[in-house]
Amino acid sequence: MNNKFDYAKASLDDFQNSVSQFGWVVYENALTDELIDEIREDLISAYDIRRQVQIKNGIDSNMEGTLHHLLERDNFGLHFLEQMFCDKEMRNFFNGNYVLNGLSGVINMKNDRPYVQNVHRDLRTFTGEMKMMIQMIVLLDDFTEENGATYLLSGSHRKDDKPEDEYFYEHADRALAKKGSIILFDSNLWHAAGKNYTDYPRRVLTLSFTKPYFKPQFDFPRFLGYEFGESLSDNLRQVIGYNARIPANLSEFYQPVHLRMYQPGQG
Repeated sequence: MNNKFDYAKASLDDFQNSVSQFGWVVYENALTDELIDEIREDLISAYDIRRQVQIKNGIDSNMEGTLHHLLERDNFGLHFLEQMFCDKEMRNFFNGNYVLNGLSGVINMKNDRPYVQNVHRDLRTFTGEMKMMIQMIVLLDDFTEENGATYLLSGSHRKDDKPEDEYFYEHADRALAKKGSIILFDSNLWHAAGKNYTDYPRRVLTLSFTKPYFKPQFDFPRFLGYEFGESLSDNLRQVIGYNARIPANLSEFYQPVHLRMYQPGQG
């Protein structure tokens, strides 16, 4: 299977051919060790905060090691997005602009059984040739068979029906790669996180990106603040969703084009 490439050397053709045929592609050597260390450090306190909320709200079962909505003003999130990883590939996938749908993480530990280990795809509705969402997995540790490297059923992004578990695990490939790699895959692809049999964590970021008119999992512009968005670069404003907001009153709706909450070019 030829769908693993060095990030700095990969071509757009490599992406198109891999995602079309297999539904996924691996880019090695994408993140620096310094950025990986920054993310790992921030995940420690981020998990403690989210775990407390999960427990308080009674939804902690099968949520071990999961961290949702990690984009905040003072953590790694903005620094990571500023790098614009795989921007040309995702623009090609969507044939235009895209926005962040979710930025989460998984700390896969021995004996944990979070829901991400179930066979699933990240779109509830099969969209076929209509490209609505793409997933990004950012490896903060090596992916091995022993520590739970993700299972990906190559070619399943072209099929609507969910495969039986027995068929899935018999035919799925494992995304074996080094830390600092990025995996991109069509959100129609059936996949599952593996079980970690080691005594060490297997940490990742999991991001989803969509066409701008697709409803995101979290209202990042409102959470970060509309005024805060004015300090961001044009690229960050686009990706975080500041150009695809929904007016909440008539004053926000009746604005000249350059001040509208939903800007041109969003699909």
